[in-house]
Amino acid sequence: MEFGYTLLCEQTPPKQLVTDLVEAEDAGFSYSVISDHYFPWLEEMGHSAYTWSVLGALAQATDRIPLMTFVTCPIMRYHPAVVAQKAATVGVLSDGRFTLGLGAGENLNEHVVGRGWPSADVRHEMFAEAVEIIRALFGGDYVNYRGRHFDVDSAKLYDLPDEPVRIGMAASGHRSAHLAARHADALISDQPLGDVVRLFNNEAGVGKPVYGQIPIAFGDDPEEARRRAHMWRFSVPGWKVMAELPGPVNFEAASETVRPEDVLKAVPCGNDVEDYIEAVQQWSDAGFTHVSFCQTGADHQKDFRTWAEYDLLPALRERFP
Repeated sequence: MEFGYTLLCEQTPPKQLVTDLVEAEDAGFSYSVISDHYFPWLEEMGHSAYTWSVLGALAQATDRIPLMTFVTCPIMRYHPAVVAQKAATVGVLSDGRFTLGLGAGENLNEHVVGRGWPSADVRHEMFAEAVEIIRALFGGDYVNYRGRHFDVDSAKLYDLPDEPVRIGMAASGHRSAHLAARHADALISDQPLGDVVRLFNNEAGVGKPVYGQIPIAFGDDPEEARRRAHMWRFSVPGWKVMAELPGPVNFEAASETVRPEDVLKAVPCGNDVEDYIEAVQQWSDAGFTHVSFCQTGADHQKDFRTWAEYDLLPALRERFP
C-alpha cells in the first residue's frame, strides 16, 4: 500500500495548504490528495479556497510528491472541457505528477451556478458524458461532441503533459463502479467497500490503483482529539444525504443529533499507532492500494506530520509492504 496526505481546503487557509504539502513531502508521504469545494461542510471549518489555484502553487512548491483532486465534479460548476484544460495545465506544471480525481458531485458545491440539482440517475449520465469529453481532449485533437447533457464545439488543448493525465473516478455503489470500470484509470472511494472494489477489478482488470481516505484526529491528548474529531459529524448521515444538502447550515441541522461515539467508529483518535493500523487494515482487506490520512484541524497538521514521519509511516510500511 501507499500512504498519502490529504489537503482539506474546507479547514485550512490556502497559503498553509502549500506549506503543509511541502512539509508532508519532506516527511515521506507517498502522494497527496486535495478536496475541491465551493463551500465548507460546516461553517466552523471556515475555509474553501479555489483548489486549482492552490494546485498551481503546489506543483511549483513540491518536487516529487504526486498530486490528485479528491474529487472534482465536472458536471455543473465546471464544464468538462474546462476541467480538461485545467487538469492538463496542472499535469504540465507538475511534470506529470497529477491525477484528475472525478466524482458526480454534491448539491453543496454545484447549486451556486443556479441550475438546480439533478436526480442521481441524471447526474450519472452527465458524469459519463463529461469523462468522455475530458478523455477525448486529453488526446490532443480537436473535439466536437453532441450529447444529451453537454456539447463541445471544436475544442482543443494546446498544452498537454508528455503522458495523458490519469483519471480516477469515485464510486460508492454498483452503478458508479460500472462507470469507473469503463472510463477510469483508478477507482476512488471514501468508504472501504470491498464489493465495489471487486466489481471494479473484475470489469477494469486487476492492477489499477484504488484510492481511499481515512479521517483522523491525531493528538497527544486523547480527550481533546476526540472532541476535535466531532467535526466529522457531517459525514455520519451517509452519501445519499450528503449529496443532496445545499449548504453548511443544512449539514449543521442534519448532524445536530450525532453523538461523539457515532463519529469515533470511523475516525481514529489520539497517538496509538495500533489504532491507525487497525483502521488501515479495513481498507487493505477491501482491496485498496492507496490510503490517505486527513488530519482534523488546520493547527494540528505539523504535529501529525512529525509523528507520521517517525512513528506512523514506518509502522504502516512494515505492516503493509
